[in-house]
Amino acid sequence: MTWYVLRRLAVSLLVLLGISAVVFLMLHLVSDSPGRVVLGQRASPEAVADFNREHGFDRPVVVQYVSYLSQLLQGDLGRSYKLNENVGTLLARNAGRSAMVSLAGLVLALLIAVPLGILQAVRRNSVVDRVVTAASYVLYATPSFLLGLLLIAVFSQTIPIFPAEASQSHSPWVLFTDPRAMALPVITLAVTNVAIFAQYQRSAALDQLGQDYIRVARAKGLPERLILTRHLLRNACLPLVMLVGTLVPTLLAGNLIVESLFNYPGLGLLFLNSLQREDYPVLLAYTLIGGVLTVAGNFIADVVVAAADRRIELSK
Repeated sequence: MTWYVLRRLAVSLLVLLGISAVVFLMLHLVSDSPGRVVLGQRASPEAVADFNREHGFDRPVVVQYVSYLSQLLQGDLGRSYKLNENVGTLLARNAGRSAMVSLAGLVLALLIAVPLGILQAVRRNSVVDRVVTAASYVLYATPSFLLGLLLIAVFSQTIPIFPAEASQSHSPWVLFTDPRAMALPVITLAVTNVAIFAQYQRSAALDQLGQDYIRVARAKGLPERLILTRHLLRNACLPLVMLVGTLVPTLLAGNLIVESLFNYPGLGLLFLNSLQREDYPVLLAYTLIGGVLTVAGNFIADVVVAAADRRIELSK
């Protein structure tokens, strides 16, 4: 198990190195003159040249990347052109709020989707199964921004239960201090994922219901509730663990839409504002965070599944 973890860790580090290089080159190609972006179109060529020279943008791209990678290893994500503030400080200030909302939406989605998927598998082709499957397809095809607008129209305008705008508190614990204001953003994130998780859980549960150990448990006369909770649930959830690990970029993308829609001050809103301002250091750092979280999610999912299911060949 130790060698398996070390091999996966080494592969993850190589992938992160490749992601940093690709993202750096992509953003470098967007603008051949960062000085022109920062200083504006009216800046003189001399001022632009001085800015590029001062910040090292006149050097070859490979040299710039090596310098940038050296700064990353020291924990330096650069400095915002427009806000004149350390990028790491900006991200740290907003990361807690985004993480809390994403985690709440993910947990809520799993709490709904796991029992729902198992219920569908147990009652395969029943009315319940068909209704839930149809609803899942509709929700899956519905864009998250449209779903959020519908929730605002129903629960904020027609039935004024929740506010249309999320809490503007800068505390990451705003979910506990002002849950009413955070209800619609969390529900929007959760419902978007429930449609995916429930159908994935249904397929995994159906596969496990046909296995020999389920037949043996039923032949021994064990109660159906005990079979589902003690035997089926653990094995049926393993594929879902892998799915959650690969959906980290989806959570970040969901944050972009939800935070913009509900005006919630988090990483997603920071990214959108930086995109409008063409603040490339912030955009680069945010994209790298997405890559790091994706690799970390897959790494953790691999380790968890390998630890839970010993049938996996750790030598691979």
